[in-house]
Amino acid sequence: MLPTLRSIASLLLSYGLLLLANGLFGTLLGLRSKHEGFSTELVGLIMSGYFGGLLIGAYLAVRVVATVGHIRAFAAFASIMSVAVLMHLLWISPFAWLGLRVVAGLCMAGMVMVTESWINERSSNQNRGRVLSLYMVTNYLGSGLGQFLLNLGSPAEFRLFVIASIIYSIALVPILLTRARSPRPAQSQRMPFKTLIAVSPVGVVGTVASGLLGASFFGLAPIFAAERGLSVAEVSAFMACVVLGGMLLQFPMGRLSDRLDRRSILILVSVATAGCALGIVWATETPGWPIFAFAAAYGGFAFTLYPLASAQVNDRADPDLMVQVAAGLLVAYGIGSVAGPILASQIMGWIGPQGLFLFVASIAVLLAVFTMVRILLRPRGRDPKAPYLPLGSLGASSKQLYLAVLNGLRRR
Repeated sequence: MLPTLRSIASLLLSYGLLLLANGLFGTLLGLRSKHEGFSTELVGLIMSGYFGGLLIGAYLAVRVVATVGHIRAFAAFASIMSVAVLMHLLWISPFAWLGLRVVAGLCMAGMVMVTESWINERSSNQNRGRVLSLYMVTNYLGSGLGQFLLNLGSPAEFRLFVIASIIYSIALVPILLTRARSPRPAQSQRMPFKTLIAVSPVGVVGTVASGLLGASFFGLAPIFAAERGLSVAEVSAFMACVVLGGMLLQFPMGRLSDRLDRRSILILVSVATAGCALGIVWATETPGWPIFAFAAAYGGFAFTLYPLASAQVNDRADPDLMVQVAAGLLVAYGIGSVAGPILASQIMGWIGPQGLFLFVASIAVLLAVFTMVRILLRPRGRDPKAPYLPLGSLGASSKQLYLAVLNGLRRR
């Protein structure tokens, strides 16, 4: 285990710094957009661009890495991200920012792919679970702690943009100085979307729903919090509670779903997510700790939706088609992620900031109802289950690591 950790230490440090900057900038941009007078609907469109870029990058980044190698690709993507952050200050326009968010999403997809395929190549079947746990902790801590960097300046000024750009640039240093040999990228494969739906309607709908919820939250929750009267410090704490709370229930819910009907656990988590979303709306009316408690609980439940849905698909999929399944799930998540901020922002523009979590609660309830109907139509079978895999705070993991861990656990 120790040699493996040594071989990926610099990579994890670079990735942690990357998510630290990403956590800061995602929240900062939402607050700054409202300061510039952009409507909530426009902000939703801007934020959806990032997830559209992730979806595009899932296909294009493979070619870049295959052409120039992992280290050079990571350096190129991080450099572009650093420049894109500063360009927001030079070109203040909602449509320019939309384009920059697409570029940022594409670059992030490439860096996630580099990181996860590298970790996969360095780990073995015996230690992959522990390495994955360390990777997930890095993921959540980087994204969560990045929220607190909002307190280093005002969203209305340039300081926080510069800080985010600096951290993106510093993230290059550990991976550029490593002496470890980089791996070869995996080839992408695809599965028709209709085929994926036929494998598990609940899993695919759950994946789309988790994309709708996750992207809407990350894109618009800072606006919700600010418009409900929270200070910048409180907004950063609110966002951090959700992200860090996402770590809490990953393994407990995973173990429970491995023992019981996975769809029943998905219903439980969906209902709890809706309840916590409504609790957040209620808590903004009462000052104090309740909003942060509900935020942590919301993160704990909402962040388990995608891994539960993914596991449900893998329970029923052909083991020889896991690459195609993993790629198809990324597409399903991407569809939800692109549509989520656009739909949620329209509702917020119509009924106010509370519309975000009313939208979230509605999607979660619809998912629970759909899953109940599917249980009635197709009762639980006795087929062996695929292992539950925790996923990062972005909600989606590249198919390189996802497939490798799943196959490793199957062989064990």
